[in-house]
Amino acid sequence: MQISENSRVWIYHSDRPFTDTEKREIEALLGNFTSQWQAHGFQLAASAEIKYDRFIILMVDESQAGATGCSIDKSVNLMKQIEADYRVNLFDRFNIAYKQQEEVSSCNRDEFERLIQEGRITENTIVFNNLVQTKKELDSNWEVPFKQSWHARVFSLSSAQ
Repeated sequence: MQISENSRVWIYHSDRPFTDTEKREIEALLGNFTSQWQAHGFQLAASAEIKYDRFIILMVDESQAGATGCSIDKSVNLMKQIEADYRVNLFDRFNIAYKQQEEVSSCNRDEFERLIQEGRITENTIVFNNLVQTKKELDSNWEVPFKQSWHARVFSLSSAQ
C-alpha cells in the first residue's frame, strides 16, 4: 500500500527484539487489524510494519478517513494484547533505543545516562525519535544523531566529553 507522507504515525517500541516467529505472528495480527480498522464505519487506509525487530509502526492516511478516539483505542488494545501475548513492554516511554554499528539496542533512562558517562553514547550515536507524528517525519527525523535529537536536550554529553 502506498501511504501519504502526511499519514499519521504511532510507534510502539518493544523492550526486547522479537524472534523471527514472533515477528511473523505479530505481522499477521497487524495485517488483519489494519485491513479491518475502521473509524465510524469508514475503512481506514492503514498500514503497519515491524522495523529492526523492535518497533511496531502503525500509519493511517487520514486524507481518506481520520482516526478517531475509538479507532485509536482499538489500536492501543491491540498493542496491549501483543504485550500480554508476547511478554514485552510497548508502553515504556523511558525505554530508549540507539544504534551500535547496525544493531539496535535499548535500555532504560539510568542505563542510557551511564552509557553517556562511559562515552559509549556520543553526539553522533544514532538514536530513535519515537515522537514523530507523520510518515514524512518518520522518514526524515526518526533515526537521528544524538546531537540533533530531543535526547540532547534531556541528557548532557558535556560531563562525558
